[in-house]
Amino acid sequence: MDMQSEFDRLLFFEHARKTAETTYAKDPLDAENLTRWGGALLELSQFQNVPDSKKMISEAISKLEEALLVIPNKHDTLWCLGNAYTSHAFITPELEEAKEYFNKATIYFQQAVDEEPTNELYLKSLEVAAKAPELHTEIHKQAAAQAAMGATAGPSSTSSTAKSAKKKKSSDLKYDIFGWVILAVGIVAWVGFAKSHMPPSPPTPR
Repeated sequence: MDMQSEFDRLLFFEHARKTAETTYAKDPLDAENLTRWGGALLELSQFQNVPDSKKMISEAISKLEEALLVIPNKHDTLWCLGNAYTSHAFITPELEEAKEYFNKATIYFQQAVDEEPTNELYLKSLEVAAKAPELHTEIHKQAAAQAAMGATAGPSSTSSTAKSAKKKKSSDLKYDIFGWVILAVGIVAWVGFAKSHMPPSPPTPR
């Protein structure tokens, strides 16, 4: 069931990305569409390997920044940008480099809160952003420990099994990293598309 759910999400956000691309060709100054496009790319990034993930997150950032050129104080775009930079930071192993992304994320989260001071999601994101570097250190310590365990996993006859287990652990870890960031972005994109482009099959929480 979980695998089917993941596959459904992948299909949904791939469709969302393509729809946004088509809409952009007709109206490149639609900030709402650019925000949905960025959100869909951010969702899709979690299904990629790390290098492709980074490329997709960078593309998402580009679309979101384009939306802000149209409406500079658009709070959901600011918030999505905060999530994009947070995602980029978590898949960057070097802490000092990651901190630069975390700092950018905090600025965007703060701007989103400034625009909507009572939005609990924005407030929570800003609160979590303050703890993000510490969480980053813990996550990458665990990843290093897992890699070390994989490297000493016995004779060559079991190497493919070890690699497979290591790959699964790495995948699980990446999913955990993205989990708290991506879910809420997905809800924003999902609701936006349900309202403007698609029949209301998924619920639209208010």
